[in-house]
Amino acid sequence: MSISTNQHNHGGTPSRGRTAPTVPVAGLSIYDPMHFGVDEYGQPVRVTVAYKNLIAGGEPGSGKSSLVNTIVAHGALSADCRLWLFDGKQVELDPWHPVADVFVGNDMDLALDKLHELQHELDIRYAMLRQAGRRKITRDDGLDAILFVIDELALFSATYGSKDQREDFVRLLRDIVARGRAAGIITIAATQRPSADIIPTSLRDLFGYRVAFRCTTDSSSDIILSVGWATEGYSAKTIDPTAAGVGWLLAEGGIPQRFKAAYLSDSDIRAIVAFTRDLRRSA
Repeated sequence: MSISTNQHNHGGTPSRGRTAPTVPVAGLSIYDPMHFGVDEYGQPVRVTVAYKNLIAGGEPGSGKSSLVNTIVAHGALSADCRLWLFDGKQVELDPWHPVADVFVGNDMDLALDKLHELQHELDIRYAMLRQAGRRKITRDDGLDAILFVIDELALFSATYGSKDQREDFVRLLRDIVARGRAAGIITIAATQRPSADIIPTSLRDLFGYRVAFRCTTDSSSDIILSVGWATEGYSAKTIDPTAAGVGWLLAEGGIPQRFKAAYLSDSDIRAIVAFTRDLRRSA
C-alpha cells in the first residue's frame, strides 16, 4: 500500500505531467525515518523522530499543518505507536480523531488531566527501565511509543484557562518533554511564534529538532531555529510568502536544511484514517 503525496501543489492534485511520489506504509514503525518531504534537489527528506522532540513555527498558512499531518499519518500507520493529539483550534487534527487514543480540544481541564496521566505513564515506564537496568525503551520491547502532538501550543500556554492553569500546563509539558524521549514519548509541537511570552525558553530549548516555516522577521526565524542562524543565511524570512510548505529543518546533521513539506489532502487523510482504523481493530 502507498500514500500519494504531492510535493509541488498544495491543492492536492499532482502537477500535470508529473507522477506523484509515493511513500510505502506497509509495516511502518514509529522508529522508522519519517518522510517529511523533498529537498531543493527533489530528493526525499526523511527524519527519525524517535528519541527526539520537534517544534515547528511560522506564520499562518506557511505549512505547519502539512508537516504535522504527515507526522501524525506516520504515527497512525505505525502498529507500535499510540496517538495523543491536542488541538487547540479543534479543526487541524480533528480528522485523526477516530484513530487517536487521546484527543483534546479547547478544554483546559481535560488537557491538564491528560498531562497528569501522561506524566504518570512516564513514571511507570522509568520504573520499568530501572528494574530492567536499562536507559531507554527500544522498538524490540513490545511497548508502544506515544506520539504526543500539540497543534497551536500557544492556545494552551498563553490563551485558554486561568493563569494558574496555563502555568500548570507549561510545567507539566516541560517534564514530559524533558523525560519523555527515553521512555518512548515523542512530543511534536506547532505554534505561530514560540516567543518567551508564549513558550518559556526553558521549555523551548528542550526541543532538539526545529522547523521554521515562513516568518516575517529574522528574529522570529531565530526564535524557532535558535539564535544566530539568520546571520548565517538560514532565515525563514527569505521564504517566498506564496511558497506554502517551504521551510528550514534543523534536525539530523545539525545544519538547517531547506525543504518542502509533503502534503496530504483531506481525502488522503480520510483514506488513511479508514485504513488505520481497520488495521488497529485487527491488531
